[in-house]
Amino acid sequence: MSIAPRLSRFAEQDSGDHWPGFVDALATLLLVIVFLLSIFVAGQFALSRALTGRDEQLAALNQQLATLTDELALAEGENQRLEEEMVTLRATLSDVQNERDQLSDQLVIVMGQMEDVQSRLLLEEEVTGQQLDQITALNLQMQALRDQIAELSGLLDAAEAREEELESQIYNLGERLNAALASRAAELARYRSDFFGRLREILGNRSGVSVVGDRFVFETDVLFASGSAALSNDGRESLRPIAAAIVQLTQEIPDDIDWIIRIDGHTDPRPIRTTYPSNWHLSAARAISVVNWFEDLGVPSNRLVAAGFGEFQPIAEGSTEEAYARNRRIELKLTSR
Repeated sequence: MSIAPRLSRFAEQDSGDHWPGFVDALATLLLVIVFLLSIFVAGQFALSRALTGRDEQLAALNQQLATLTDELALAEGENQRLEEEMVTLRATLSDVQNERDQLSDQLVIVMGQMEDVQSRLLLEEEVTGQQLDQITALNLQMQALRDQIAELSGLLDAAEAREEELESQIYNLGERLNAALASRAAELARYRSDFFGRLREILGNRSGVSVVGDRFVFETDVLFASGSAALSNDGRESLRPIAAAIVQLTQEIPDDIDWIIRIDGHTDPRPIRTTYPSNWHLSAARAISVVNWFEDLGVPSNRLVAAGFGEFQPIAEGSTEEAYARNRRIELKLTSR
């Protein structure tokens, strides 16, 4: 059978009117686009409200921190004033006790003298006017001493009561200070958790980087050549996003929280065979190199601390190459000063 008859039949069946179908397709596509735009606008609105709520919460938290800081400063001043007053009161109390003891001794002496006089009078069996005057004077002197001792006892009791009151106030202030310090520690712990969460996202599953407790650990083979304290190009690039996260952290943590990023250098126990005299020097030099690089990337110097531990803080036991590689490391830790 020839092809021409088939084509003629197809031409007869095709009416050539495709425009309504094309319009339907365009209308459907337009509806899909409008639907996607609606979803996008709704998502943007929800995201905007979430960010606004977060900003309000952050502002409220900063206000609470400022109030707590003021209360803490007032409590510290009051605590210092009470301690000074207590020192003065204890000195006064000591003087009063000494004076009371002296008067007690005088009273004993006077009473002894009176007893001697009375004994002599009884032996002589004669009471003259002069002796009566002497007895009267001794009685008055003894009564005066008793009055002074009673007054000093009252002062002593008042001083002891005041000392107990001051001790109670100091204890209460200590409790408030401990609570404030605990609050600050909890606040720093929250920022530490956020910071390490960002670092985990930045580093991902990168080889040679791990988390040990509250520290990020970089194997130094990732950052330095063997026996060297000069950061490699790959090492610099590995630390660049870490520095950016620290810079962002300095803008978020309130100024009244005293925090630092501590960079610790560690080596393996094998003796060093480079220009550095010991593993102490190499570990410290590597930590300082990281600090200098962070400074170049904009991290404030007052938020950085470098420390060298040599080979004396291992995290892996044994003398295998794997253990040596784990012990050669740089650790980053967010902590208080």
